[in-house]
Amino acid sequence: MRLALFQPDIPQNTGTLLRLGACLDLPVDIIEPCGFIFNEKAMRRAGMDYLNMVNYRRHNSWQDFLAYREQHSDEYGRIILLTTHASVPYTDFTFAPNDIILMGRESAGVPEAVHHLADARLLIPMNKNARSINVAVSAVMVIGEALRQTNQFPMS
Repeated sequence: MRLALFQPDIPQNTGTLLRLGACLDLPVDIIEPCGFIFNEKAMRRAGMDYLNMVNYRRHNSWQDFLAYREQHSDEYGRIILLTTHASVPYTDFTFAPNDIILMGRESAGVPEAVHHLADARLLIPMNKNARSINVAVSAVMVIGEALRQTNQFPMS
């Protein structure tokens, strides 16, 4: 299981998700360009001292990410996109151990071409009057279910 962030806009969310990766032994892929300068100072506040523990890889573009995924198909499985434009609730989906949970930009989600390349598009059921849940909170909800289903939570 891995988490991929598509062109993240907000350093605090990115830092929080890198910390999540460190705590859950979950690799994180960051697909650039980011909406902020990605450096230790930008990540320090939310990621705290966990940044040295996380296994993360930066990709220069969506195309670079796809090429890397193809070269490492044993680690990189299906692309599972979380989006408000889906019809399948994440709780009705069967996750696989090498799935990639893809999160879109906080400001704009992902482009239509990325939607079409996703192997599955999932949503979090929520109040119809609400627009969306914070990207970091959404990732935590879905990653928790995916790790539960695949029995991949780290054991202490």
